[in-house]
Amino acid sequence: MAGDQEEAERESPAPAPAAERVAAAVETVAAPGEFRNAYRRQLLALSRRIRLLGPFAEELRERRRPAGEEEERALATLADALEKAVELLKLGREGSRISLVFDRDRVMNIFQEVVAQLEQALHDFPYNELDISDEVKEQVELVHAQLKRAKERVDMPDDEFYNDLLSLYNKTYDPSAELAILERLSEKLHLMTITDLTQESLALHEMVASGGGQDPGEHIEKLSMLLKKIKDFVQTNNPEMGPPMASKIMDTSGDQKSVIVPDEFRCPISLELMKDPVIVATGQTYERSCIEKWLASGHHTCPTTQQRMANTTLTPNYVLRSLISQWCETNGIEAPKRSSQPNKPMPTCSSSERANIDALLSKLCSPDPEEQRSAAAELRLLAKRNAHNRLCIAEAGAIPLLLSLLSSSDLRTQEHAVTALLNLSIHEDNKASIMSSGAVPSVVHVLKNGSMEARENAAATLFSLSVVDEYKVTIGGTGAIPALVVLLSEGSQRGKKDAAAALFNLCIYQGNKGRAIRAGLVPLIMGLVTNPTGALMDEAMAILSILSSHQEGKAAIGAAEPVPALVELLGSGSPRNRENAAAVMLHLCSGEQQLVHLARAHECGIMVPLRELALNGTERGKRKAVQLLERMSRFMVQQQEEQESHSRLQAAAAQVLPQAPEQVQESEIPDQLESPASQYPTLL
Repeated sequence: MAGDQEEAERESPAPAPAAERVAAAVETVAAPGEFRNAYRRQLLALSRRIRLLGPFAEELRERRRPAGEEEERALATLADALEKAVELLKLGREGSRISLVFDRDRVMNIFQEVVAQLEQALHDFPYNELDISDEVKEQVELVHAQLKRAKERVDMPDDEFYNDLLSLYNKTYDPSAELAILERLSEKLHLMTITDLTQESLALHEMVASGGGQDPGEHIEKLSMLLKKIKDFVQTNNPEMGPPMASKIMDTSGDQKSVIVPDEFRCPISLELMKDPVIVATGQTYERSCIEKWLASGHHTCPTTQQRMANTTLTPNYVLRSLISQWCETNGIEAPKRSSQPNKPMPTCSSSERANIDALLSKLCSPDPEEQRSAAAELRLLAKRNAHNRLCIAEAGAIPLLLSLLSSSDLRTQEHAVTALLNLSIHEDNKASIMSSGAVPSVVHVLKNGSMEARENAAATLFSLSVVDEYKVTIGGTGAIPALVVLLSEGSQRGKKDAAAALFNLCIYQGNKGRAIRAGLVPLIMGLVTNPTGALMDEAMAILSILSSHQEGKAAIGAAEPVPALVELLGSGSPRNRENAAAVMLHLCSGEQQLVHLARAHECGIMVPLRELALNGTERGKRKAVQLLERMSRFMVQQQEEQESHSRLQAAAAQVLPQAPEQVQESEIPDQLESPASQYPTLL
């Protein structure tokens, strides 16, 4: 017992003496570091006063006589105040510069508390009992006098600075003054370089993670918007840094080029184009390396929403990765490559796990339908449980056996088998094995002929496989698209959602768009767009946007009288649906029927929602809205010119037409009339 007690005492060392804490705090403040924020003047003054206590701290350390009880209490009070000051100075060095301005009342309260605690700690300090030299005592008294004066006055930061930031935050600024405001903010916040801007992005998330008393979801979104505005301004005024929100990316020829990366393709933490986007438990997407670093530093919340994450599972965002690849291909940019992890250990099955799986696979081969059904059901549940099981089941050779059951006459067995394949396909390493086993025709067979649940899970399987670009071609060529369109028409809500997700993913490949259009997808999608319940509106608009870039798709959409519904969405839809509605309208207004659609859009009052979208939409929505506004403006000018020309022609015609002839008596009419050609001019 005595030994255990001694060990416990060794593991829990006694607190450091107060004199040592005082010296350590002064040394920490004296360490080099910059204050590049709104409180630079106040932070420098506080730091300078604490550094003046350096000789005092040295004498405390060199003192040979131990401090008495009263002296220890006085030193402990001073150490507490200094340690609080260290925390404040650290916040000033590492905290978000933008967030610190918004928290000015809280920050200034902390300043006042720190100054007051330091002043109180140095008041009537027992210098004589501590054998402090007269010279050092005078210096400490000088610091005390400075702190006393600082305590009596509140040195608030620049009001104009705060009001500038607040006007941008609340969007209450005069648009004509925006550039001047951004210039002042970038200078006062010291956000003039890419390094500063990137550090601020990371600090912003770190700052919000620790709480701030406001709604974190809305607050972080607004703060990020402010940072983006400042970054756009800085990059616009410094061409060598690249265009607004531009990144230096390798093109397909191996040269670097500056391109504007869409916001939805940027990691919210690093603001760079994502290479390996992953979804966290809250549904937000981040670059894998950034969110892994965030989690490794001890955070348990989502950086964007600040919700506590139920787990730390990172699920690859295959759809976004495909969209990024498509965008890169369209812009002639080399698609970002994920960092390889060759040394990542592959999970191996224990002998008991392998024996259990082998027993189930043996049952799959049994002539007894009941054994087949129960084994398929168990594998389905095992594969659902975790990634380790998915790999083990696939490595044991389950995929070909499960595929053979997709043609089973027992619908329940068929349903278990296709769902087991769906669960296995979630693991990226299994996708290639499933595709190389020739799975697609069998899955499509279930999609067409299985029970409703089996059909819906078959659609989900095709969606899971189609995230790999080369598989889109294979799946599209097997008759899957018409069957997915049918399921979108008659499935349950979940089934329709899976079918829509698969169709969207497949239609990213240009060759599949025509197949979907010929399968009757457009009228079905337009039905969803005009559905008053708004069910599957997000999916429908995403598909419509991608089909409108195809010539056949544009014609089919145009034939469905889409303009009133699209204009309504532009005004009242979600941010993503508004941008998709603008994208569809832009395609419609650039084809053979563009004049028809432009005229109809004008009748429906498109200009008001378009202007609002151009000001307050997503980045993609703003771009589409501006392009549409230009086309609408040209159309309206052309219409005005045509009306004026028509009016001039009518006026000219009225001048040359003859006056109505006087009424003549019948007896005055000659027997034969001469040709009127010589009497009246010919009107062309």
